[in-house]
Amino acid sequence: MPADLPSPDRPLRLGTRGSPLALAQAEEVRARLMAAYALPEAAFEIVVIRTTGDRVQDRPLAALGGKGLFTREIEEALARREIDAAVHSMKDMPTLQPQGLVIGCLLPREDVRDAFVSGRFGGLSQLPAGAVVGTSSLRRAAQLRHGRPDLVVVEFRGNVQTRLAKLEAGVAAATFLAMAGLRRLGRDDVPAVPIPVDEMLPAVGQGAIGVECRADDPVGELLAAIHDAETGLRLAAERAFLAGLDGSCQTPIAGLAEIARGRLRLRGEILRPDGSERLAHEIDGAAGDGDALGAAAAAALRGRAAPGFFG
Repeated sequence: MPADLPSPDRPLRLGTRGSPLALAQAEEVRARLMAAYALPEAAFEIVVIRTTGDRVQDRPLAALGGKGLFTREIEEALARREIDAAVHSMKDMPTLQPQGLVIGCLLPREDVRDAFVSGRFGGLSQLPAGAVVGTSSLRRAAQLRHGRPDLVVVEFRGNVQTRLAKLEAGVAAATFLAMAGLRRLGRDDVPAVPIPVDEMLPAVGQGAIGVECRADDPVGELLAAIHDAETGLRLAAERAFLAGLDGSCQTPIAGLAEIARGRLRLRGEILRPDGSERLAHEIDGAAGDGDALGAAAAAALRGRAAPGFFG
C-alpha cells in the first residue's frame, strides 16, 4: 500500500470535464479508490476543467483540430500541478501524451457498442431513404454514409441530454450514442438499440476510462490498485493501431481488440469521410503482443490505401 494516502486534509484532486458523463466517470474512479484503500469521500476532490471541445459548440470537432480537444486543458492543469490526476474517456485521448504524463490506470471496460437512438424508429434498417441522422463523430458519419448512402447526415454536437433534446425538437430522426455512456449515466429511459460491432465497429478506446498522472508522482502507485489488466492489453493493441495510422479526427478510424483464452483478436477499419471506400483488416495473436499486432494491422491497411486516402 502506498505510504502517503490522500486524506480530508490533503485530498487527491481529480481533474475532469464538467458534463454529466464526465462527472460520473470521475465519481467511478473516486469510488474505486475509496474501496481499494478504505478512504472517505472527503479524501478526494473532483475539479471541473472546461476544454476546447466543451467551449466551442458551433463548429464540427474535425474543424477544431482533431484529437486532444477534450483533454488538452486538463493535461495542462495536471502538468502545472493544479490537479493530481486526470480522468479521461480513452476514445478522446491522443496516442502521444505530453512529456512527463502517463496513463496510471484503466478501469474495467464498459459496453463498447454504439447505440442507435430515435423516438420514432427501432433501428437503422427502419430509417426511410432521405431520413436525417445527426452525429458529431466523423467515424460514425463515414460508416453511415458507407452502409446507408441514402440517408442525410448532419452535424449533431452536445452531451447526451443536449442530443436527446435535439431529437425531441425534430432536428434529426435519429442519432448515435455510446452504450457505455448511457450505462454509466443509468439512462435506461433512453430508447437505445445496441448496434452489433460487426455492423458498426466502435472507436478506438470506446467504453474505457483512463486516469492520467505525472510520471514522477507517487500517485501512479496509488492508481495501480484499480488498474484492469485486460482493458490495458486491449487498449495497447487499439492505440498502437491508431498510432500506426497517425489517427486523428481527420480520418475515420475504428478499432476493437477482444481477448479470449489468452488470444487477442484485433479488428480495424479506415474509411473515406464521404463513405465511398472502406478498408478493413483483422489480426490475432498472443494477448501480450498487442503493440505489435496493432502496428501490423495499421501497416496492412496503409499498404492497401490508395494515395490521398488519409487526406
